[in-house]
Amino acid sequence: MNTRTFGRRGLLRIGGGLAAAAALPSALAACGNGSGSGSGGGLRVVGVADEKAPLAALIAAYRKQHKVDFSQTYAPTDQVQTQVRTQLGGGNAPDVHVLYPGNGSAMSMVQIAKAGLLADLSSQDWTKQIPKALDSAYRYEGKTYVYSAGSTVIGAIYNKKAFRKAGVEPPKTWAELLAVCARLKAKGIAPIALGAQTPWVTQLITYALVPSTVYAKDPAFDDKMASGQATFADSGWADAMKMYLELLDKGYFNDNPNGTTFEQQISMVATGKAAMAVQVSAVLSSFRQATKTPDDLGMFPFPGGDNPTEQWLPAGVVVGLGVSARSKNAQAAKDFVEWLGRQENINKWSEAVVAVPVHRDASTKIDPLLESFLPVIDANRAVPFMDQRWPNAEVQPAHFAAVQDLLAKKKDVKGALGMMDEAYQKKS
Repeated sequence: MNTRTFGRRGLLRIGGGLAAAAALPSALAACGNGSGSGSGGGLRVVGVADEKAPLAALIAAYRKQHKVDFSQTYAPTDQVQTQVRTQLGGGNAPDVHVLYPGNGSAMSMVQIAKAGLLADLSSQDWTKQIPKALDSAYRYEGKTYVYSAGSTVIGAIYNKKAFRKAGVEPPKTWAELLAVCARLKAKGIAPIALGAQTPWVTQLITYALVPSTVYAKDPAFDDKMASGQATFADSGWADAMKMYLELLDKGYFNDNPNGTTFEQQISMVATGKAAMAVQVSAVLSSFRQATKTPDDLGMFPFPGGDNPTEQWLPAGVVVGLGVSARSKNAQAAKDFVEWLGRQENINKWSEAVVAVPVHRDASTKIDPLLESFLPVIDANRAVPFMDQRWPNAEVQPAHFAAVQDLLAKKKDVKGALGMMDEAYQKKS
């Protein structure tokens, strides 16, 4: 993730960045060989640098099996967001290119599909197994336009030694969570590490709570927001913000969350100074690297209510690929994406970015720390990250600022959500 640019793409950069090679220099970097688009059957592919490792490995395997030539280019998120969008509009787009699920950015599936610049992938077999709850991430007006291997989830990464010291187990309800936090605090352990100085970290607790406080009760909430029938301030978002504030008021965060960074958050949990952190699963590798004994770490769904059977959770579909509608190699491009949709290839990509595959079979290997999330996902109680349905790029930074103001006691819940409602009304 680029911690200087945020939104849904920010979270999705986390999904690939920790498993892939380091981000490339500012200039677009090409690798591989091939004749490029439009000649000799070669395919021109542009991917995001954070997912270079899984994509390049799969391309190498495909070339061996199908004798298809490729020209590969990888670049940081900010560059592909602008350069590929310009190429799409100019008619010189790559055959296969990075594409962000849902809506909310210039390179999101909805925005590119609206412009008629994406090929329809709906006939491919893998699309038939997309969970209905994730439709808005993959589909626009009933057609599938983006390939993505799976989803990264948000939950609590915790230090098992700290939990044992306090004699507590992972909670399954909000009331249990508060009780666990009280026991941890009594033992001199910060219950929850919060690195709110790093803006994108501010959103994760609300993202963890809102599926249960909003979507469990009103799955059509996003549609109501879009039609002007609902607001953040008069919805379950207010409940989630009040719960966030309750954790602050009870002293269940580390001192000065607004002065604490993401890196410090990791260190606190890794060393046992703090017991847990609400984070996206794709950063598990960073937490594991920071602790002497990675097996001391666990992860569980962060409870958003007091009925475990009604627990919902956020599952952000990771950055994927689309096929240009104007590609001169459209069928070859579609064939490649369809091959990526085979179970073994979905598994490989998902393992590389610590994601839950879009569908699974007996051959699928899930990171052990994600096992407790599977029953919720399989019960269709997972929703895409909230901003995938937001109409512009203004709401997300308003969310960051609202939480920081809430933590600093500069705004109350109504004022914080008012900031988000005002941003939501801005034109994209």
